[in-house]
Amino acid sequence: MLAWSGLIVAILLWTRIPVVIKQWGNLQFAKHSDELRPKMSAKFRYITENYNHIFEQPTIFYAVLIYIQLADTANQTNISLAWAYVSLRAIHSVIQLTNNNVSWRAASFATSSLILLVIISMEVLAASFGLKS
Repeated sequence: MLAWSGLIVAILLWTRIPVVIKQWGNLQFAKHSDELRPKMSAKFRYITENYNHIFEQPTIFYAVLIYIQLADTANQTNISLAWAYVSLRAIHSVIQLTNNNVSWRAASFATSSLILLVIISMEVLAASFGLKS
């Protein structure tokens, strides 16, 4: 997930730096992103929105993984679920950065969210009842 996040940052920079260079000294119009977004092409908006998405829910995922490591509860099930989560988030990004089919994007988001909830539930149950997750 970290590598994927880095790739999204690189894509954002790749598309933004030429605009910043071209508009250098005349960037006050970009002071507030909510005013700038309507002026951006759909492609640039998709990249910006995906960048924001990659730093929203995945932060919970990172916290859960840190907890699993510190609690020493890693097992094949939560490792497999974590990789499924990362794969679905990558699929979500690819969809958003290409054709942005909202139905498919929503499906990948919902499925990855459910997987994250399963991982969290497993850890809560294990901690609450002294079970090995």
